[in-house]
Amino acid sequence: MQAVQPDQIRNIVITGHAGSGKTILTESLALSMGLINRAGSIEEGNTLSDYSPDEISRKHSLNTSLLNGIWNGCKLNIIDTPGLLDFHGDVKSAMRVADTVLVTVNASTGVEVGTDAIWEYTKEYYKPTVFVLTKLDADRTRFNETIQELQDHFGHLVTPIQFPAEEGAGHHILIDILLMKQLEFHPDKPGSMTVSTIPDLYLKRAEELHQQLVEAVAETDEELMEKFFEVGSLTEDELRQGIKSALVSRTFFPVFCTSPLHLIGSERLLGAMVNLFPSPIERGPEHSLCTVGENEQLLEPDPLGATVAFIFKTMSEPRIGEISYLRVYSGHLESGHELQDVQTGQVEKPGQIYTVVGEKRTPVDSLLAGDIGMVVKLKDAHTNDTLADKGTNCRISPITFPVPVLATAIVPVTQGDEEKISAGLHHLHEEDPSFSIEHDVEFNQTILKTQGETHLDIILSRLEKKFNVKVETAPVRIPYRETIRIQASAQGRHKKQSGGRGQYGDVWVRLDPAPRDSGFEFSSEVVGGVVPTRYIPAVEKGLREAIATGTISGYPVVDLKAVVYDGSYHPVDSSEFAFKIAAALAFKAAIEKAKPMVLEPITELTVTAPDQYTGEIVGEISAKRGKILGMEADVRMQVVKAELPQAALQTFHHALTRLTQGRARYSYRFSHYEEAPAEVVQQLAAEKNA
Repeated sequence: MQAVQPDQIRNIVITGHAGSGKTILTESLALSMGLINRAGSIEEGNTLSDYSPDEISRKHSLNTSLLNGIWNGCKLNIIDTPGLLDFHGDVKSAMRVADTVLVTVNASTGVEVGTDAIWEYTKEYYKPTVFVLTKLDADRTRFNETIQELQDHFGHLVTPIQFPAEEGAGHHILIDILLMKQLEFHPDKPGSMTVSTIPDLYLKRAEELHQQLVEAVAETDEELMEKFFEVGSLTEDELRQGIKSALVSRTFFPVFCTSPLHLIGSERLLGAMVNLFPSPIERGPEHSLCTVGENEQLLEPDPLGATVAFIFKTMSEPRIGEISYLRVYSGHLESGHELQDVQTGQVEKPGQIYTVVGEKRTPVDSLLAGDIGMVVKLKDAHTNDTLADKGTNCRISPITFPVPVLATAIVPVTQGDEEKISAGLHHLHEEDPSFSIEHDVEFNQTILKTQGETHLDIILSRLEKKFNVKVETAPVRIPYRETIRIQASAQGRHKKQSGGRGQYGDVWVRLDPAPRDSGFEFSSEVVGGVVPTRYIPAVEKGLREAIATGTISGYPVVDLKAVVYDGSYHPVDSSEFAFKIAAALAFKAAIEKAKPMVLEPITELTVTAPDQYTGEIVGEISAKRGKILGMEADVRMQVVKAELPQAALQTFHHALTRLTQGRARYSYRFSHYEEAPAEVVQQLAAEKNA
């Protein structure tokens, strides 16, 4: 395949809530473009874009997949993405390199939580955004209500381009108010779209909506507005150019109609991609960061410029190794082209370059600026890395992945598999940076933080299948602490005589409460040499070892000051070891008098959810011993700020998903320690003594 110039390329990412029809829409577009001879189905597990065993078995997209085809002389790079919120890391990475975001909305269910989340990403990346209503041939469709929902959620700039002549079973006719034509489709027959005059039955409504469309487009451009006032209308070409420029400036959000299962609307949507969606040149230069000084640069999509390419997805395949999906932002890319990883300075020479249609890869000689493809045999470059000609000091702004919130500890089923687990998770993280791996030194736990339960299941499944290592999950241990309420003093004496040289150490230690989060402080007030100076460090060491295990729960003791102020020694039998033991004995005796208590970690929690769920969320936080700090409105959402014990986070995640049908998002961070209630103390004491 010959390299395609930037003005003939359209880069489109298909997004939407799970079940909104993304994969089937992708399938219908592929069939219409002649990439396949027969549409696959999710039930049969034979679609172009859902080809991994995990996706086939779960009947959900779990990975980004790419396909490209030619329509009316333009190359369309179409990226299908997962709908499940747990895999929105892939959505954000694909959106990063697309020029237009296409959001599918099920005409039966309307705006869903995934729709809202994707809209936020489009604002973050400032991407042209188009809505596509799907499943208009299903039962209980509601075109008018869905359009109203879109406008309520995303503003009056959301404007329909088409409406269905009839909804539900048998639907096959669209009234196109941009073309002002009736489009009739013969279900399941590619290339069968028939264009005709709008019948009188639908003409009045079409004229009203056409006028609204003209006014909406005219408002986005001063010249078009003047023309509209002079003539009272705009030509089809003026509307097209107006829509394209308004898409780029995010002042217009068109809505198209499809029933992709039967190819209704697919051919027209392909035409819109070519005629209305911006090319890389029309989208404008890419914002990049200069590596010298971190200032912003504009990178023009010029095939003759310095080569700059960005890796947005990394995957590993048996017998092939790592494959990298990338977009060329400037210059051109060929096999063996010597580039430098801007982040690391590592020299990279890409192996064969491919264009991709699902699993099928076609070798190509080169990719020009604006194009998307795949390369193999990169040595050390991964997702978010920029490859550039040597001396090019700019890098593409990285993808910001959703922060993982569900923490789970994992333990190997087979002893000795720790290294295999670590290596496997490292490779999987390079493929999917939206989860994180942490090692808790205090409890020697490996902790995975994921986007949710399905995300966790998939990571563990891939760990087993790709690296032949099994793990079990365990609760994340909570770092409780102990401290004291009042000052207390006690003596610690270690005396042992068993023939020969004995052991003797004697100290008096005072424990004083210290401010929260101050840790542990040691000092000496010994005078007169009752405890020789050379033994004071041993006293401190004994105390530091003693505070590692509290008397109530067994957790470390913090926020106190220990002072050694008296004691005695034996000129022959005293030793550092004896004074270390004596200090530990003094500590244990003193802490019993100091009214010890257990501290638990408290997190600062922020929950963002639709207003109708606020009551349930507040109730759930209170039921988990949380404290509401305040609430504030954020457009259509309510933001609840609260404090919640860290121990309650795991069950809170599940409860929040259940209460809000997955429509809420939350984040948290450590805030402070505070005294644990009696029931928690009793439970910890029972566990310690078990």
